[in-house]
Amino acid sequence: MAFLRLLVGLGNPGSEYAGTRHNIGFMVLDRLAQQENLSFAPASKWNCTWTRWGEIILVKPMTYMNRSGDSVAAIGHYFRIQADELLTVVDDVALPLGKLRLRESGSDGGHNGLKSIIAHFGTEFPRLRIGVGAAADSADLVDHVLSTFSKAEQETVDRSVERATEAIRKVADEGIEAAMNIFNRAENN
Repeated sequence: MAFLRLLVGLGNPGSEYAGTRHNIGFMVLDRLAQQENLSFAPASKWNCTWTRWGEIILVKPMTYMNRSGDSVAAIGHYFRIQADELLTVVDDVALPLGKLRLRESGSDGGHNGLKSIIAHFGTEFPRLRIGVGAAADSADLVDHVLSTFSKAEQETVDRSVERATEAIRKVADEGIEAAMNIFNRAENN
């Protein structure tokens, strides 16, 4: 069983994207860092902000979503991290709001951040997808993922971010399969 060495939260840099659906990966890493009293520091050579949580490196790429793989590959190469030692936290419009889905590998599912990471690592890396709800109209997908959550959605979002940190802890402690057995169950979402 591979162990977790690199935890990547996907999002877009800049205050104009803070709190958007696309940035839920950043939100989860920020919440975990808050729980552990960690601070992210900029790393220009990897184009990210990062910190360490014990032996695990937490990374928020400061590229835009469709270039996330550049940053992840740079830090992964530097620390000689294999694809199965990576866990990526990402938004998913195909999942209902707040639903968590852990997978050992898979396709990009139309997500440009995952597509970029796959270009560098292949498909065999674990990912934690967090449902941000579907767009009302598929033509409005970009506007939807770049929109903030409504007040009515915020409680569900906060709960899913908290559950995502619990899932990450389980992956770190017991591996992806153990975490999948708990967090992919419908009654736990």
